[in-house]
Amino acid sequence: MEQKNKIKSWPEAATRLIAVAAGREPADLVIRGGKWVNVHSREVLEGYDIAVAEGRFAAIAPDLSDSIGPETEVIEAEGRYMVPGLCDAHMHIESGMLTPAEFAAAVIPHGTTTMFTDPHEIANVLGLEGVRMMHDEALMQPVNIFTQMPSCAPSAPGLETTGFEITPDDVAAAMQWPGIIGLGEMMNFPGVIAGDRKMLAEIAATQNFNKTVGGHYASPDLGAPFRAYVAGGPADDHEGTCEADAIARVRQGMRSMMRLGSAWYDVETQITAVTEKGLDPRNFILCTDDCHSGTLVHDGHMNRVFRHAVECGADPLVALQMCTINTATHFGLERELGSITPGRRADLILTSDLATLPVEQVIARGKTVAKDGKLLAECPHYDWPESARNTVHLGKTLTAADFEIEAPEGANTVTARVIGVVENQAPTKALTEELDVTDGLAQPDTGKDIAQIALVERHQGTGGVTNGFVSGFGYKGRMAMGSTVAHDSHHMIVVGTDREMMAACANRLGEMGGGVSVWKDGAEIASVPLPIAGLMSDDPAETVAARAAKMVEAMAECGCTLNNAYMQHSLLALVVIPEIRISDLGLVDVTRFELTDLFE
Repeated sequence: MEQKNKIKSWPEAATRLIAVAAGREPADLVIRGGKWVNVHSREVLEGYDIAVAEGRFAAIAPDLSDSIGPETEVIEAEGRYMVPGLCDAHMHIESGMLTPAEFAAAVIPHGTTTMFTDPHEIANVLGLEGVRMMHDEALMQPVNIFTQMPSCAPSAPGLETTGFEITPDDVAAAMQWPGIIGLGEMMNFPGVIAGDRKMLAEIAATQNFNKTVGGHYASPDLGAPFRAYVAGGPADDHEGTCEADAIARVRQGMRSMMRLGSAWYDVETQITAVTEKGLDPRNFILCTDDCHSGTLVHDGHMNRVFRHAVECGADPLVALQMCTINTATHFGLERELGSITPGRRADLILTSDLATLPVEQVIARGKTVAKDGKLLAECPHYDWPESARNTVHLGKTLTAADFEIEAPEGANTVTARVIGVVENQAPTKALTEELDVTDGLAQPDTGKDIAQIALVERHQGTGGVTNGFVSGFGYKGRMAMGSTVAHDSHHMIVVGTDREMMAACANRLGEMGGGVSVWKDGAEIASVPLPIAGLMSDDPAETVAARAAKMVEAMAECGCTLNNAYMQHSLLALVVIPEIRISDLGLVDVTRFELTDLFE
């Protein structure tokens, strides 16, 4: 499809850029009298002008009045800092429950002008066709959204069933699309370590096009398995949670991507590698990974991550490099974006303070796209087909009987494996608890904070339900909470204390075509419709965030006080992150990458 908002390449624009820089021709835009924040030299230079032509920086100098003509737009910086637009190095748009257009609309006022996105959520539901839809809408936006071709659908072959499977041929085909920047996070790290041919073929297809291979090493073992994974080709990793993780990655030639998302707080524990150990910051990058719409609306995006890094002791200029030039360099785009220097895309922020970074004006490709928190640019929508809006297939109407967990014959109690949710962390704990048996059925125990969890198959309409137990949400009374956002295979996860409520919740999600539903005492008390792939809404972020806020209130009404509980709920089937998860095939021991029994 034709790319909207396309700008000329540097070679195509060079004649004009040279003429503007030499003062022979007027610029399209001149920003006067600001502090030039130079991320190449890590310095702030006062009293500079910036000239822009063809959507690119033409010149930066103390006086560019020669570049101002009668049609030139002039912006008075009034001594403010002129900062490169912020880059998010690793993220999943679907985590915001928004389409690429609405995600862009939400983050542009926060100063994000470049995103590197891995749409592996929609890949699990709609396969290569879904990736192409995300890619195409991304290219329509007024800011830079580069797409990483998802690598792992399923994320753990043999441990889950997805709606579609991504193959090496898919990866090779996608590498030729205009907006593909590399391979998405290689989550099947055991496969890479074992020399799995399919995983290595995907990596090779990416490297053969000189594109970047994204990493995902979710293990604390920094010995031989980690060395083997690095030798396989992944160039970065965002799964580190401590200083030793960050140091190990950069020592082995990877980029350490430190994330602050809605549920991930992994910057503070890793940035000490730079702030205290004094490691070269060039190979450290900031990212969000997963951001909920409420976080985007109320707290920010990469500006939030930047501020947090500064609060954790990072020099503001170093933190800025970590979300601009370091990111661009990593993806081979240092000559294209990430700094305010000649030839690069004219993406910048005007701000009055470098440490807190209030985003007062955002310019992307030489056009003002936001000012004082207000979006001023159009973010065009893709015409999503019916195939993308009809993805929840239950195969039957579910009943309470589908959520029964039969105990071994004659047992009065059972010792069950329980998924233990850890607040603000991706890993879970593998717990065991003794539970009562009534009428031959194992029972949840709200007194011990143990609810029931079910994974409902929704891609092939098999009617399959996998049942287990989960702890950490604090639910009480008769309730159920369900979501078709269920990383990474995105079936349906229902957590509840009452089997009838769980069935009603699941059936409601089927009627909605996907989303989130919360039930209490026999009635739905909150919902978030997500009609596109059961993952996204094409409503504005403010609308989705308001619905999500009501969902959070409903979860609290059911007894849940966990921070970002919904994000934790949606990750309970993520069978590549330890220690224990649930899939359509059963309970998964992720420390061993094998299925395990519910009862000991």
